[in-house]
Amino acid sequence: MSISLQDYNLAGSQEVRHRVLRNTYWLLALSMIPTVLGAAMGVMFHIPVPTGIIGFVLFLAMSYGFIWAIERTKESAMGVVVLLGFTFFMGIWLTPLLSRTLGFSNGGTLIMMAFGGTASIFAVLASVATVSKRDFSMMGKWLFAGVMVLILATLANYFFQMPALWLAISVIAIGIFSAYILYDVQRIVNGGETNYISATLSLYLDVYIIFQHLLSLLGMGGERD
Repeated sequence: MSISLQDYNLAGSQEVRHRVLRNTYWLLALSMIPTVLGAAMGVMFHIPVPTGIIGFVLFLAMSYGFIWAIERTKESAMGVVVLLGFTFFMGIWLTPLLSRTLGFSNGGTLIMMAFGGTASIFAVLASVATVSKRDFSMMGKWLFAGVMVLILATLANYFFQMPALWLAISVIAIGIFSAYILYDVQRIVNGGETNYISATLSLYLDVYIIFQHLLSLLGMGGERD
């Protein structure tokens, strides 16, 4: 039975999308190794990580520097190297949060709960984005606006130090970046993102921020000896 050129092109396009999605998931899994190494080194060697508004601004500046470098090198193997370097840096930046959490008698349990919760959120939403017929592309501009508001709220609360606002920021951040998983995975599935390094970067940031804020929320239930 013969197939039309259109069917052949469609099959080829689907194969490319599946390959990009598969490579993205593999690289995302690989990126967790330097993240864990960076976090472990940060906690073990008490690497000083700036906190407060100065730390937040420095974190944003260094993160955007890495992101710029990743985008510039994403068409070569160097892009993978820079991406893994970025994930190592992100692991180190978890040091204050992890050290504070491990100060609780149930700190290890809280970290595993945050990890399990993040993995569950990703698995469910990535599956939904893969099989759903609903178009999530329209969420993009609203999610970006939400991130801008989130950054401004975070900066403002470094001055106001309102616990209720910190709580709200964490809850909203988890919601926004959970929605970003839907958006980012569907972009790959629909062919909107064809570079697996860029795709991995987007999903890594989604997962990292969800984990960070979920652990912050769970830390409110930390137990002292």
